[in-house]
Amino acid sequence: MYKLLLFAGTTEGRELAEYLAGCKVQVTACVATEYGETLISPQTNLTVHAGRMDRQQMQQLIQQEGFDLVIDATHPYAAVVTQNIAAACAQTDVPLYRCLRESEQGQDELEGYPHLLMAQDTEQAAHLLEEIEGNILLTTGSKELPAYRQVKGFAERFYPRVLPLANVVESCLALGIPAAHLIAMQGPFSYALNRALLEQFHIRFLVTKDGGAAGGFAEKAQAAEDTGAQLIVLRRPAEQGETAEQILTRCKEVLAWSH
Repeated sequence: MYKLLLFAGTTEGRELAEYLAGCKVQVTACVATEYGETLISPQTNLTVHAGRMDRQQMQQLIQQEGFDLVIDATHPYAAVVTQNIAAACAQTDVPLYRCLRESEQGQDELEGYPHLLMAQDTEQAAHLLEEIEGNILLTTGSKELPAYRQVKGFAERFYPRVLPLANVVESCLALGIPAAHLIAMQGPFSYALNRALLEQFHIRFLVTKDGGAAGGFAEKAQAAEDTGAQLIVLRRPAEQGETAEQILTRCKEVLAWSH
């Protein structure tokens, strides 16, 4: 039976897993956390593997299981993971498809949003916030939070929105974020909820990634515009790939050929 390895760190990855589970193939879906594992239902021909892997561990898994194809549907900002997957596939000579989440708009159009600043990366975003005053809603995840400790008034100004997991909450509290500032919720988030949070905590700056429709970018951007908050958007790392729809089309072609 044809065997596929799917790194499914996004909504698109989970959709691909659900589709492939209905095909006559054996699929192993890899997620980084136990929480991610709960979002994919195991089936007869779908196995879920939870846990972070480095390049060597990925390579060993590919070799041991003898996968015919690897699909990288990890988050567009998980550049190191994508590099490790590509290296592992190159070492094992296994074909790799890269599934990219579609951007909400092109970069030029993004820059046309009112109240918007673009940052090349987290470091530049932190530098921007050092120069200005006001409360900050950080929606880029707990892993990015330590990079902002240099910002003056860090504990008083930051309101991180993170996953409602014990280890995530503990890591934020350990950095000095007050419990009253911690927004532990699972998305997606509506325009109304985004606006309510911006108003409730008197937010002047909303830091986000260009997560496209799946990441609720439009809802955040509109809420920021309507409340007068400044939107700071981290640029996506430059890479080449295809959308989930294009990847599905290619998978169907490969699977049809393999039967």
